[in-house]
Amino acid sequence: MKVFLRKDIEGVGLSGEVIKVGDGYARNFLIPKGFAAEVTENNEEFFQKKVKNVENRQHVIATKTSMMAEKIKGIKLVVKRKMHDDGKLYGGINATEIVDLLGQKGISVSKNQIEFDKTIKSKGQYMVTIVLTTQIRSQIEIDVIAE
Repeated sequence: MKVFLRKDIEGVGLSGEVIKVGDGYARNFLIPKGFAAEVTENNEEFFQKKVKNVENRQHVIATKTSMMAEKIKGIKLVVKRKMHDDGKLYGGINATEIVDLLGQKGISVSKNQIEFDKTIKSKGQYMVTIVLTTQIRSQIEIDVIAE
């Protein structure tokens, strides 16, 4: 199905583009949320006039991603967890928790963008890598302390 994107959607397209997506994705997610409008034979001319010329698409994406990398670079997250007497956590810290903590700071990433050097199972300071693109990676510091 052809749709006109009203908002930038990561991994799909930029606002102002006409793209092809799966019927179910368009009908169940993009159109009900107001992120896109269906392009039919009757309204195709209207949307073609509105299409932005995104010739430098890679440059636009790289610019937005590098701005996000700069925003992420200076972040230090503090995680308070219950621990055993020897400093070991009752449960390890996973990518979903880091995504939630970054979301509270206004940064939207998905859990598959988070890379751990090693699993976090005890108190201390850890560096976690956030993969924004194949070339752009940013690191944040996680400080795990007792509750």
